[in-house]
Amino acid sequence: MRTICKRCLMKFLTFSRMYSVPGSSKISKSVSKIRNIGIMAHIDAGKTTTTDRMLFYAGRSNHLGNVDRGDTVTDYMEQERNRGITITSAAVSFPWNDHKINLIDTPGHVDFTVEVERALRVLDGAITVLDASAGVEAQTMTVWRQANRYNVPRIAYINKMDKPGADFQMTLASIEDKLKAIPLVIQRPIGSGRLFEGVVDLVTMNKITWLSNDNYGVDFLKKPLDKEKDENMWQDAKNHRIQLIDKLAELDSEMESQILSGVTYSDVKACDILKALHRVTLTLKGLPILCGSSFKNKGVQLLMDAIIDYLPSPAYVTHRFMKYYEDEFCALVFKILHDQHRGALTFLRIYSGYLKATDSLYNVNKEVTEKVGRLIQVFADEHKDIQQAGQGDIVAISGLKQTSTGDTLVLSAKIANKAHKKYLKKCLQENDYEADNADNEEGSPKLLKPVLAGIDVPEPVFFCSIEAQSLAQVKQFDHALACLQREDPSLKVKVDSDTGQTVLAGMGELHLEIIQDRMKKEYKVDSLLGPLQIAYRETITQEGQHDVTLEQTIGDVRSLVTMAMSVHPVTKSGTPKGVLVIKTPSNREAMEKIRKQHLTAINNGLSMALSQGPLLNFSVIDLEVQLHHFETKYRWSLPLISAAASQCVNQAIQKACPVLLQPMMYLEINTDENYQHIILGDLSQRKSQILDVHTRNDGTSTIQALTPLSEMMGYSTALRTISSGTATFAMEVTAYEKMTSMEQRNAIDRATGLF
Repeated sequence: MRTICKRCLMKFLTFSRMYSVPGSSKISKSVSKIRNIGIMAHIDAGKTTTTDRMLFYAGRSNHLGNVDRGDTVTDYMEQERNRGITITSAAVSFPWNDHKINLIDTPGHVDFTVEVERALRVLDGAITVLDASAGVEAQTMTVWRQANRYNVPRIAYINKMDKPGADFQMTLASIEDKLKAIPLVIQRPIGSGRLFEGVVDLVTMNKITWLSNDNYGVDFLKKPLDKEKDENMWQDAKNHRIQLIDKLAELDSEMESQILSGVTYSDVKACDILKALHRVTLTLKGLPILCGSSFKNKGVQLLMDAIIDYLPSPAYVTHRFMKYYEDEFCALVFKILHDQHRGALTFLRIYSGYLKATDSLYNVNKEVTEKVGRLIQVFADEHKDIQQAGQGDIVAISGLKQTSTGDTLVLSAKIANKAHKKYLKKCLQENDYEADNADNEEGSPKLLKPVLAGIDVPEPVFFCSIEAQSLAQVKQFDHALACLQREDPSLKVKVDSDTGQTVLAGMGELHLEIIQDRMKKEYKVDSLLGPLQIAYRETITQEGQHDVTLEQTIGDVRSLVTMAMSVHPVTKSGTPKGVLVIKTPSNREAMEKIRKQHLTAINNGLSMALSQGPLLNFSVIDLEVQLHHFETKYRWSLPLISAAASQCVNQAIQKACPVLLQPMMYLEINTDENYQHIILGDLSQRKSQILDVHTRNDGTSTIQALTPLSEMMGYSTALRTISSGTATFAMEVTAYEKMTSMEQRNAIDRATGLF
């Protein structure tokens, strides 16, 4: 019997997104006029304000929202409006220049980075918003890496050009230095700070100015630069336009051919530059740069034009799996949200075909069919029932109870089976198979489902105990946690086997705070949080080996398993994907007889053992596990094999001198230069490694450091105190490092006193 190998499955599940210019005969006009984009940035760079201005200029909002007032469209949660930050990604749609733009406003706080992750997974393009006075910041780099992972084309918008200390050139330099991107400047600012009044469009050589704010930036003056009247500005724009064309010629073959054919720089048409920018953006070779001030209502309409001009429509995006579904309906679930009136809302990105409100959906991952309750067009927290949605649309549906984030949906099991057969045939044609026994479970073709790649969910870094304040609320307490966990993949809930208490794990202090607040406001459940603890990791410092024999008798059936395994430290290797079978002349014959279902059971036991280390029950990482001997007698049992493997690995780890690893945080602080030395002194006491200190011309400083997470507890309050409330900071987990023996002893003492 032929079966598909696991390598083929992994190749298929790897995310793959490609951009190309499709044949016009196959493009629906409506699809070509859709843009699915996200807006991403560091916290306080102006994402939500920019989104709000877009909605206003598109006619979808009748007022200019203000984050500080808490009346923006996309920050609709009570917690968002009270804190002035975005917590959950919000979807909105609006028309612009005969196109439909579906936009998702994402959080900028590192605690809610999973919201950015799942938004970027289903979007075709993104706007990176930068603060002109700060340039590329810590969370900017995080969301940039996320966009890189999903190959998302981007444009950059340098916001807050009206802010004191705004520095366009510094921001460009930080893009090159920190993001390693090639900036393609298509707009130059006219003035900065209080003197900022507009931009020069290098593509068209037009001067665009907003001279008054009386009409909320709706009207602006656009006119060609005049060589006589705007002599200095015209010459500066001409020089920068030549630089833009030069860069495009290096990145785009069509522009290069045009220049080599003898066309002078001044004769290059605006439409040719626009097309070259579009191609370069799609291939991720360059980053178009725009600028403005969203709060002052300057530059946003030009940004909306750029979305249409440079970012792709769904027709340009191809995924490797789509050929197996052809034109049938296929969608990915990227978000679940619980609405008080409609229940669980499942957010979909439709990649092909059409969905009607009366349809049933087949979940390819779960192999279940569920009926669509309602088909909904979402506008932040407003919901409108619709009858049909098609390729490129982002919609929500109610009524799905078994569907989770990352699931693939089609209209029927028949369609899924047809796609499965096509994929299976393709793999066999490519000889991506291996001969194996008929009872091989792991390599079974049934497991090779043509599903869309899901999202990468980071592991939690904080945890604490949580319990309902009264026994009368326990049922509602469990329901609230189940709903919130289904909604937020980065939230982990488990019951401690020793104490019976519920443990809540999340991405940070703010994350867990918000969860507790939402339980109270949305589910009317008062809860108590225990002391905040750090989610350490465990590893080994030397090799360890253990042999185990397990015997089981149930009735007249006897089972016996014998195995020998060893563990070996491997720096920065993460969690092992599976056991490594070691073959020697003495054991080769026996090891080659190991069946795949036996190996699967061993790997299941390995996963159980590595999920709870011997020191504090944290995950064990940075090691390799080897299998040296395996033998079964009588009637073998898969659970018994898993139990033996788990016990064997646990004992081997205990013999290998296990130690704790602490999360190290990349910390970036922005402060007034006057407080720089005080903050550096405080960081020194917190065992920080100072990576860089940069002082700008406006008298502000940026401090970059590497600090143990254990030293960052309550740092927000401490920083406000020592800087008189002027400094801000952002941090993210960058690595795990070994602790000293004293630090480890203190960590164990704190953790064992948790309950």
